Amino acid sequence: MGNMQYFIFQLLIPSFWAILFLQSGLDKVIDWKGNLDWLKGHFSKTPLKNLVPMMLLGITFMEVSSGVISLAGIIEMLAYNTKHFAAIGAILSALSLLMLFFGQRIAKDYAGAATLVPYFMLALWSIAWLRA
Repeated sequence: MGNMQYFIFQLLIPSFWAILFLQSGLDKVIDWKGNLDWLKGHFSKTPLKNLVPMMLLGITFMEVSSGVISLAGIIEMLAYNTKHFAAIGAILSALSLLMLFFGQRIAKDYAGAATLVPYFMLALWSIAWLRA
């Protein structure tokens, strides 16, 4: 792969995470009540049922942070040809996905948890590629 192709390839990584987590995190901010109501039902039969507002705040913070840092990574790559923020964005994305996976498993939503596995694998792959 040529240098330009490699650069574009690596630039697509933080682009994906920025789109995914900015949309998801901002959706939670914009429709806080709807998300909170849905999650209260989702966790109603779990030991975490009383922690739903705090969990929603935590995952919202993580998702928005993942998206913003990934966006900063895009800008950094274009302006300085370095990948520090892109790599941090990928790490935060992996941590966000682990938080979501934990919640799905606790809620016994095994199908929902399974849908996160490819995203998590992509996050691990992203971290490796951005560190190379």
